Amino acid sequence: MARSEAARTALLDAAERLFAEHGIAPVSDRRVAEAAGNSNHSAVGYYFEGRPGLLRALITRHAAPLEARRLDAFEGSDSLLGDVRSLVIPHVDLLASLPQPSWRARFLHRAAHDPSVEDLMRESARSVTVVAHSVVARLDHLDREVVAGRVRLTAHMVSTACAEVETRAQQDGQEPRWAAVGNFLADAIAGMLQAPITRNGM
Repeated sequence: MARSEAARTALLDAAERLFAEHGIAPVSDRRVAEAAGNSNHSAVGYYFEGRPGLLRALITRHAAPLEARRLDAFEGSDSLLGDVRSLVIPHVDLLASLPQPSWRARFLHRAAHDPSVEDLMRESARSVTVVAHSVVARLDHLDREVVAGRVRLTAHMVSTACAEVETRAQQDGQEPRWAAVGNFLADAIAGMLQAPITRNGM
C-alpha cells in the first residue's frame, strides 16, 4: 500500500472509531489526525478536503460494496421476506467481514441520527429506495402511510440492533454472530411490516 493510501486509511479508521465512541460533532479533525498517528494536524483537510469529504469517504467505503450486494440479492427475491433479506443480510455480511474489534456499525448508527450527514446517508443507499418500492407494492392491501412508516422504522431497527451487537461483542471479547443477527432481524422486520393495523375505536 502506498504511503499516502496508508495515511488515508489510518485517518478513516481513526475517525470511524472516534465518531462511533463520541459522536461526530464533538470530535475535531485535529483529534482524528492525532489518533491516526499523523503529525500533520491538517491531515483531514489535506487528504479529504475537510470534514464533509472525510464523512463521505467513511460512508462510501461501506455503502459502495453494499449497494451491489443488495441489488444482486434483490434480483432473486420473490417475496416480502426476500425483499427484507436483500436489505439486511448483505449489510450484516459486510460487518462480519471486518477485522475485530470493529466500530463500523456504531459509526453508521451515529451517522444515521446526525442531521448533518442525513442527506449523504440517503444518497449513498439508493438500493434501499428500490427495495422499499417493492415492499410497498407487496403490502398494497395495507394503509400506505402505515407501511411507509414501518419501512422508515426498519432502518432504525437495523442500525440500532447492529450497533448494540457490535458493542456487546467488544465488551465480551467474542466474535459477533452476524449470520444469526441477520436472520433474526429479517424475520422480525418482515413480521412487523405485514402486521395487522389497529385502528382507534376498534
